[in-house]
Amino acid sequence: MADLLWYQYALIGLIFAWSGFVRTSLGFGGAVLALPFLLLVSNEPLVFLPIIAVHLLIFSSWIAWRGHRQAQAADSEVPGQGNIDWRYLGKALKIMIIPKLVGVVGLLSLPSELMTKIIFGIVIVYALGYALNKPFRSKNQYVDYVLLILGGYVSGTSLIGAPLIVAVFANHVAKHQLRDTLFVLWFILVVIKMVSFVIAGVDLQLIHHLWLLPCAFVGHLLGERVHRYIVAADSQVFFRVLGVVLIVVSLVGLFHSPA
Repeated sequence: MADLLWYQYALIGLIFAWSGFVRTSLGFGGAVLALPFLLLVSNEPLVFLPIIAVHLLIFSSWIAWRGHRQAQAADSEVPGQGNIDWRYLGKALKIMIIPKLVGVVGLLSLPSELMTKIIFGIVIVYALGYALNKPFRSKNQYVDYVLLILGGYVSGTSLIGAPLIVAVFANHVAKHQLRDTLFVLWFILVVIKMVSFVIAGVDLQLIHHLWLLPCAFVGHLLGERVHRYIVAADSQVFFRVLGVVLIVVSLVGLFHSPA
């Protein structure tokens, strides 16, 4: 990012603030809603992906830990009442871990354009159900398995697997646990991705964290307020918001074609 103009740096800062806002308010979408716009400013994905990954590690661990402490303080740390659904998280990880590793090491390579269309097409079908208050409920657990496998693989090849994974988790995790459960999942998946960056010798852009982390933090503070409103709202409102955001995320991903 050494050769950018001042207004390009300003745009990048605003986009990272937007990323922090989306990530904190909904628990997902920070990467997939920010990356297409970042690439319009500077088409260097390997510059931005490590920065997004580090932000995910910092904010996901911080928010999940705060939620755990708040649950303890409220004496609600009992099975099914904490801020994280460890049971479903463990179950999902068992399904996703091998596809995740396959995606990371590149043992299976599918055309990126085809993969993007498949992933976001499936997500839109899920999301329309939520937006119309008629959520898709799979009576066949293997359908969810397939979606988690795809989500794990895509999260290994990039950082845009979240919408597909969220579409499944929203069916199985209570809404008050959904965000923090997702953050623990993102932390685990991103650690694996970061290890691959280090092994491959990718520049982690540590110098740019000095000014982009505060930008993301501003978005994080605004996102906290919106998240409290969403959780306090009627569950139908919550899932409609979730559905609309999934549709937006999917359309952005579907129609964005990096050069």
